[in-house]
Amino acid sequence: MNALRRFEEFLQEGVVKRRRPDISRAADLAQEAHRRRHFLQEISIKLGISDHNANYFVENAYDTIMELTRAKMFADGFKAAGLNAHEAEVSYLRKLAFHESDVKFANELRYFRNGVVYYGKSLDAEYAKKIMEFLGRIYPILEKLVRDDIANVDYSR
Repeated sequence: MNALRRFEEFLQEGVVKRRRPDISRAADLAQEAHRRRHFLQEISIKLGISDHNANYFVENAYDTIMELTRAKMFADGFKAAGLNAHEAEVSYLRKLAFHESDVKFANELRYFRNGVVYYGKSLDAEYAKKIMEFLGRIYPILEKLVRDDIANVDYSR
């Protein structure tokens, strides 16, 4: 896995484009992230995390983090698309002042999630639990950043 590039590089390459802030789309993504996280919490309590379901927890935790990251990007007037879009979105966490260790961990998560989705890799329960702990820590921070931009969102829907 290569070192994560700076967000500005993705802007220069056209992977990320500046656009008008889209608060409505940001709100929709934030709401979906909220529902997905709630689902993960319920499943974790009811079924627990095992080697048999670890991949699902990792994929959904990653998707939750990326939905909130995309929501913040849309609220800030950015959109990533095409090759390296996910890497650009992870790189955006630096712009949000996340600690470099969290950005690196999110990039590792991106890498392993790609292995699951595109190469059929299997991850174990121990790694999935580590990811769920990371989600539990990073989610409230990301959610607050997004919520500050989309103050009128009703998360109860």
